[in-house]
Amino acid sequence: MKKALPIGVDNFKKLIDEDYYYADKTLFIKELLEYKGEVNLFTRPRRFGKTLTLSMLRYFFEYTGDAAQAAQHKELFTGMKIMEEGEAYTSQMGLYPVLNLTLKSAKQESFDIAYYMLQNQIASEFDRHWNIVEQGKEQLTTKEYEQYCNIVNLEADNREFRGSLQLFCKCMHKITGQNTVILIDEYDVPLENAYFRGFYDEMVDFIRALFESALKTNDYLQFAVITGCLRISKESIFTGLNHLRIISVLDKKYSEHFGFTEPEVRQMMAYYKVESRFSTMKEWYDGYMFGDTAVYNPWSVIYFLSDLYTDIDAFPRPYWINTSSNDIIKDLIARADRETKTQVESLLHGGTLDIQIHEEVTYDDMHGSGENLWNFLFFTGYLTKEREYFKESSTFLKARIPNTEVGTIYQNTILNWFRQTIKKQDFHDLYRAMEHGDDKQMRDILNGQLTSTISFYDSAENFYHGFLTGILSQSQDYNVKSNREAGNGRADIMLRSPSLRGRSFILELKISEHIDNLEVDAAKALQQIYDKNYMEELRTEGYRNIDCYGISFYRKDCEIRFGKGLPD
Repeated sequence: MKKALPIGVDNFKKLIDEDYYYADKTLFIKELLEYKGEVNLFTRPRRFGKTLTLSMLRYFFEYTGDAAQAAQHKELFTGMKIMEEGEAYTSQMGLYPVLNLTLKSAKQESFDIAYYMLQNQIASEFDRHWNIVEQGKEQLTTKEYEQYCNIVNLEADNREFRGSLQLFCKCMHKITGQNTVILIDEYDVPLENAYFRGFYDEMVDFIRALFESALKTNDYLQFAVITGCLRISKESIFTGLNHLRIISVLDKKYSEHFGFTEPEVRQMMAYYKVESRFSTMKEWYDGYMFGDTAVYNPWSVIYFLSDLYTDIDAFPRPYWINTSSNDIIKDLIARADRETKTQVESLLHGGTLDIQIHEEVTYDDMHGSGENLWNFLFFTGYLTKEREYFKESSTFLKARIPNTEVGTIYQNTILNWFRQTIKKQDFHDLYRAMEHGDDKQMRDILNGQLTSTISFYDSAENFYHGFLTGILSQSQDYNVKSNREAGNGRADIMLRSPSLRGRSFILELKISEHIDNLEVDAAKALQQIYDKNYMEELRTEGYRNIDCYGISFYRKDCEIRFGKGLPD
């Protein structure tokens, strides 16, 4: 019986205790101890194993005050790579109080609710250490004990919550004699949410105060590990933290510990006996570069493995698209000017984009320049580096879309944006031209739409088919039927009046290989309607007034040829 795949499992103890498959990342602990960073910020895209990594750190380092529980935690690492590294590392097990805080619950619709959720998270973590405090409360002053109790009971005021992490460290040091390890997961989630919800400044003020108390002048801190997708500028959040060490996707350190390397993916696929689908796995979910290490998206790899284990012929899917709102992509598309649209099209066609890297940004900077937005897309995983170079004392990247999965996210977002956009437009002139057989007017209107939208040519036929179907579906007078998926010898698109005495139309599409082929290909598309007798379906239904259009596309241009349906 094979180990279960850890779909959605981000608690290290549960993963090991319940015998889920685990790609051993425990050497992260070795690097963390060797580099001796006091405050470490790791920025990685969402769903790349950050929460599981912090959970692993907690169970390795945490002092619990309970010998039996300590033994259980040590047992979790039996056979793991870190246990082979010697006493210098294993002697750190179970040594420190650990405050493990996640900020993702602060993704709420208002600041008051978000702040309340953060208070609850802090109170819960204080309560988790209640047995240690009760056993050693004689080491605390009356005021310290009362403040600790107030936080546990959610009776502390705003000032006390802002200084709560430092209070925790001080209390733990007095009781255990050890400094505290602070683990903060998804620190930027409340900031991103607050930016899009309109209370960014309030949230920045609170997070800044919380971090300052814990990380800036805290004599009782052993070390801190913070994770998030983005590096928010020092001036905004990490004010005065001169000992802050930031490890982004550009750094070579720790590069193989978030996400799966190719040997790890191959090993997993061999274990589940689905190696025959490796090329598909690589095309869809590989392509990220962290430092100099090629990395796969772990979330999607696990989901696809699960599907393959059930059905070796399973189709890959964009699993990652459902893990977030993709607001950054939506914002990019909605605000895109002509230059940005051209850049997106180039990326979708497999091209690269030169961007200057700015690691210190805020959400407020997002729309300061197109360059800022490309930086957001890079650090959140929607772009990756082809290569890195230096120019005029600055770091530049040739960035690209990582893989087919992320390309699909762009395409789906673009299509949804286009559908919403065309709903707001009036296409009566197009429908009138179609009814009058005015193929030149139709061509001019469609060319105008192609110029204003974002195209992707790697799946050109689907794009143009969806483009045209979306526009024609806005008509209140005709029912549109797309035969694209049928593949049964029918025309690409048919329009029918609800009344059999009304109008009906057949549209056949072709994709030209060169701009000079447009006219010839449009004529071929029209002729195909006649050669394959596509009108027969409509005539059988009872329609007599049938018009035909052959339409060819090449990038932002189209050509149209009109013809009447053959008489009975």
